[in-house]
Amino acid sequence: MNFQSLATEFVQQLFATSLTEYVAVFFGILSVLYAKKNHVLLYPTGIISTSLFVWIMSEAGLYAESALNSYYFIMSLYGWWLWHQHKESENAKAITKASKRDWMVVLVITLFGWALLYFILKNYTTSDVAGWDAWVSATAWAGMWLLAKHKLENWLLLNISNLIAIPLQVHKGIPLTALLTVFLFIIAIFGYLRWRKSYYAIQIH
Repeated sequence: MNFQSLATEFVQQLFATSLTEYVAVFFGILSVLYAKKNHVLLYPTGIISTSLFVWIMSEAGLYAESALNSYYFIMSLYGWWLWHQHKESENAKAITKASKRDWMVVLVITLFGWALLYFILKNYTTSDVAGWDAWVSATAWAGMWLLAKHKLENWLLLNISNLIAIPLQVHKGIPLTALLTVFLFIIAIFGYLRWRKSYYAIQIH
């Protein structure tokens, strides 16, 4: 299949995209833009987007990504709760670097998450991309945990996930979501640079 036929198929998939996916993508864009600004609205917009993507990913056969969005939903609630618990202090917005303990947790989440999801997908679903689907979700689980704790390195884990998710989503016929993931990948780069600048500005003072 040449590039022209691939492009044609991609455009056809875009025209066939459901209204639900458009709404989910819209709020997903808002959420990541608010995350880049370290703004509390990243949580409610993320809650709307992820709740819709649970259904969209399940329908596309990306079962681990459906579970991932369920996790995003829960972590968005958790992050929003943490923010309001400390809304009177700077701790609500304080950006810090991941400690050795944090990295150990990330490693456990990633490896255990991948193994668990791969086992479930391989044995109890019709997934034809079990390993890759599991990897996308496991790395994103770790990244979202770091995001909820306002750790700088969350962007790195989320972009590892994004990089693998893009071809999977095209393969599964949800091109608008793939375009959103490309957008998220780019925004995550700028998000990391902005958070990094804020972190070092605080250290200087």
